[in-house]
Amino acid sequence: MNPPPLLLLATLLFWGWHSGFFLTGAILGAILESPRLIKARWDLTDEDLGRIWKFCLLLILTLGVYLFSTDENGGLSSLVHVTANVNNANAATMSMARAGSVTMRWLPMTLFLLVAAQQFSTRGKLTLSVISWVFRRRLKKGLGETSINIAYPYFIVCLFSAGIHPNTGTQSYFWGAGALLGWALWPLRSPRYRLAIWLVMLAATVLTGFGGQLGIGLTQKMLEGGTSRWLQWMFQPKSNPLQTETSIGQIGQLKLSGAIAVRLTPLPGSRPPEYLREASYRGYRAQHWYAAPQGNNFEPVTEGPPNTWSLVPGRTNATGASIAVYLTGWNKDLNFPQGLLPLPSGSSRLENYSAVQLQKNLFGAALATGPGLALFDARFGPGPTFDSPPDDSTNHYDLLVQTNEQPALQQVLAEINLPATADPAQKLRAVQGFFADKFSYTTWLGPGKKPVGTNETPLAHFLLSNRQGHCEYFATATVLLLRELDIPARYAVGYVVHEPAGKGYVVRGRDAHAWCLVWNAARQTWEDFDTTPASWVAAEGQRAAFSEKLADAWSWLKFQLAKFRARQTNLQKYILFALIPVLAFLLYRIIFRRRKRRPAPAAPVAAIFWPGLDSEFYQLEALLADRGVPRQTGEPLADWLTRALAEASLAGLREPLNRLLLLHYRLRFDPAGLTAAERAKLTRETQVQLKILASLKAK
Repeated sequence: MNPPPLLLLATLLFWGWHSGFFLTGAILGAILESPRLIKARWDLTDEDLGRIWKFCLLLILTLGVYLFSTDENGGLSSLVHVTANVNNANAATMSMARAGSVTMRWLPMTLFLLVAAQQFSTRGKLTLSVISWVFRRRLKKGLGETSINIAYPYFIVCLFSAGIHPNTGTQSYFWGAGALLGWALWPLRSPRYRLAIWLVMLAATVLTGFGGQLGIGLTQKMLEGGTSRWLQWMFQPKSNPLQTETSIGQIGQLKLSGAIAVRLTPLPGSRPPEYLREASYRGYRAQHWYAAPQGNNFEPVTEGPPNTWSLVPGRTNATGASIAVYLTGWNKDLNFPQGLLPLPSGSSRLENYSAVQLQKNLFGAALATGPGLALFDARFGPGPTFDSPPDDSTNHYDLLVQTNEQPALQQVLAEINLPATADPAQKLRAVQGFFADKFSYTTWLGPGKKPVGTNETPLAHFLLSNRQGHCEYFATATVLLLRELDIPARYAVGYVVHEPAGKGYVVRGRDAHAWCLVWNAARQTWEDFDTTPASWVAAEGQRAAFSEKLADAWSWLKFQLAKFRARQTNLQKYILFALIPVLAFLLYRIIFRRRKRRPAPAAPVAAIFWPGLDSEFYQLEALLADRGVPRQTGEPLADWLTRALAEASLAGLREPLNRLLLLHYRLRFDPAGLTAAERAKLTRETQVQLKILASLKAK
C-alpha cells in the first residue's frame, strides 16, 4: 500500500533539517508527492527499473570512493599501507567511517531516482527480483514473483539517514522520528482494538525507546575512557629514541620478519649507504641501552627552503638516497603519525620531505611527525654529524662500563694482549680481529648456552664461554671493550642495506642490526665500527621463501598507491573524472536506449509419445518399491525384479510377474507391439497381481 499523503514530504523535510539539505529535501518530497496530482505515467519494464537500480548503486559507490579519497586525515594514503602501521590502520578506519557516514546521510538523494521511477510507473510497485539476487534465484526456480511498494522502505531509509548528524545534545531527532513513525503506522493499525488502546501502546513504545537510547548514551560514555586508554597503549611508537631492550640472555630463536621496512634508491651518481641508523645510546644496564641523560631532549629542526630540513647547518653533500619508510608511532598532540627516520651515516640534510614537524637529539636520532608514508631524499657523506661529541663531564658517559661486566672484559683484554703503546687504530684492529677469529654468528641460543654461574652475566658468558650470538651481543661487547681501552663508543641501532630490488634496495625487518659507533678524535666525528661476522647477512637472506615473494608483490602494490597518493594532491579529481563517464553511459542506456524488439516466441514443440509409457507394469514397480526395494538409477527391470522378489513371502509372484515383464518389454521395445488380446491380458493380469500385492502389504 502507499504511505499516507504527505508522509514522504514531511520525512524528507525532517531529513533535510537534520542533514543541512532542507531545500533539497523539500524539492525531493514535492516530486514524490506529485503523482497524487499528476496522472501521467510511464510504462517501465523490469529491465528499465533494473538499470535504474544499478545506476543508484554505482552512484552510491562513486560517492563513497570520492569522499574517502578526499579525506585529508587518512584516506587512501593510510589505507594502502595499513598493514605496516597500526596508526595508519586507525586513520584508514576513521576515513572509512567518515566517508561511510556521509554516504549513508545522502542515501535519500542517491536512491531518489529509483523511488521516483516507481511512483511514476504504471505499476506503482517494484518486483523484488529487480533488486535482489535471492529473489532472482527464486524466480528461476519457479517459486513465483514478489512485488512491493518501496515507498515505505524509502521512508525508513530517510529516517535512518536523518539520524546521521552531529550530536548537539537535543532530543529533536528522537521525538520527530517518533511522530513520523506514528504517522506511518496510523493506516496500518488493527481495527480489532480501540483507538485509545492503540495510542497508549504507541506512547509506551516511544517512551521505552527513549529510555533505551539514554541508557546507550551513558554506556558509550563509560566505554570511551577505557577505549582511549587502550588505543594509546596499542599505538605507542615501536622505536624508542630514549632506550632499547636487547635480546641478550634470552633463550630460543631470535625471530625477525621478512616484511619490507624501508625502500631506498640511490640518487644519480651516488653509492648506496651501508647502514641506516635510527638511534644510538650510551648507557648500558641489565641488557638495556639508554640515551640518558641528555638524550631525553629533542630540539626542533627548522625548515629552510620548502620541504628542506638541515640537520647539520652549513654542510652540503652531493651523495644522496631517496628513502621511503612508514612511521609507526603516533603524536597525540599533533594527531599525526610519528617515528624515527632511518638515516644513512653522516646525514646532513633532508630534501623533498613534507613533514609536519622534525626533531633531533644529541645521539643522531631524527624524530619525524607527518604523513604515515615518509618520502624524502637524504644527503649524506663524510664530515661532522649532529651527534654530540664524547661526554667530557666527570661522569664520562661514553667511557662508562657497568661494574659487573668489568671482570669479563679484563679477561678478554688479557687474551688480546695489546701492547701498552698501542694507538687507537691498533686497538680497533685488534678488537676486530679478536671477534673475527674466535666468534661466530647465530640467532639460536639453546639452554646449553645459558650462563651457568650465578654471578656470570649473559654478556660475560658470551665473551668467555659461548662465543656465539647475534649482533646485539657483538655490538654491546665491542662498545664496552673499546671503553675499557679508553676509546669513546656508543651503541647504534638501525638497518643494513644489502638487498637489491629493481633500481634500488629493499630493507626488511630481518635486516635490523646493532653496531658500534667509535669516536675518531682526529676527524672529530663518530664512525661506524661493526664486529658482527659478515656471514650474518647471508644467513638472514637464506630465509626468503616463495610466500615472501608474494608478500613483496603485495607490498610493492600498496607502496605504489601510497606514493601516488602522497605525490598527487588531486587524486580525488582523477577518481571522479574516471567514474563520471561510467555514470553518464549508464544514464544514457536508461533514458535514450532504443527498445529492441524481442523475437517472436518459437512454436511449441509437440510432445513425443513413446510406446509403452502407459504400461500398467509401472504400477507394480511402484508398489514393490513401497516395500523398501526401490529400483536404482540405470538398473534393468529384470535385475530389479529378481532383487525385489527375493523375499520368501513373494516367491509365488515370481513366475506371473516375469511373464508380465515379458509382455511389458514387448510393448515398450518390439516394433510390432502387442496384439489387442495381449494388451488386454497385460492389463487384466497386472490388476490381479496388484490386488495380491496390496493384500500382502495390508498383512
